[in-house]
Amino acid sequence: MTAQILATLLPVFLIAGCGTLYGRFRTPDIRSINTLNMELFVPMLVFAVLADGQAPLEEYLGLALGGAVIVLGSGLLLWPVVKWLRLEPKTFLPPMMFNNSGNMGIPLLLLAFGEAALPAAIVLFIVEMLLHFSVGLYMLSPHTPLWRILRMPIVLASLAGLGVNLAGVPLPAWLLEALHMLGGVCIPLLLFALGVRMLDIDFGDWKTGLLGALLCPLSGLVLALPLIWLLDLTGLQAAALWVFAALPPAVLNYLVAEQYRQEPHKVASLVLIGNLGSLVVMPVVLALVFAHVHSGVS
Repeated sequence: MTAQILATLLPVFLIAGCGTLYGRFRTPDIRSINTLNMELFVPMLVFAVLADGQAPLEEYLGLALGGAVIVLGSGLLLWPVVKWLRLEPKTFLPPMMFNNSGNMGIPLLLLAFGEAALPAAIVLFIVEMLLHFSVGLYMLSPHTPLWRILRMPIVLASLAGLGVNLAGVPLPAWLLEALHMLGGVCIPLLLFALGVRMLDIDFGDWKTGLLGALLCPLSGLVLALPLIWLLDLTGLQAAALWVFAALPPAVLNYLVAEQYRQEPHKVASLVLIGNLGSLVVMPVVLALVFAHVHSGVS
């Protein structure tokens, strides 16, 4: 089991480490890289996975619901904690709710469970992204217009992919292969970009960052336990929800906080220290998941 955990995590942290090392000496324009990834490569992968007629998307409705409850439920679960500690909800809660399902979630699930996990990883990623750009933006600015959400390339790719799949429109194998190849660029690029972002860690708010590194995965896992039973998730979908629940805050939280001037330095500490904390959290979670998989317990 140790070998399996290392085989899953080492490529993730090695690629992220390459991004950190490269960024230390070259200071790449990471915002342009992220824009290219989120507007081209990720939407291509999302469309390819959803449009593939061999992917029975109706089987992932329970998983999508579970992912949505974890995202929204984490905010509700931690609201009393935020009030008790007198933290700013708009600063602290979004990073606890919207996790790193792209930069870390997709690569982790692929490395842990192979290509069979890609539809589950994409479904959870789409759920998190849609909620982030609807509920998340509303939390920071209640007057955010709906058209800003609908024009996002990921949303358009999701709607198009779902439409093609549900309509039963067969796509040529060469087209799907090209989309998968281009979309595959996004996975290592997400990790590389995460590594570059790690250089922005501000330890000035290390106490808040450390609190977030603990509460983010803890709140998700507390919710995942009853959800897997209530939604009757088994096998790969149960494992995917466990991993999703334990993911650290998404780097996107920092970019959004910067855009809305919502204490971006504190959010950066929450995000980046939370991702450092995953060095401890993810091996433990994967060990438990692999133990259940090997024992036949879902």
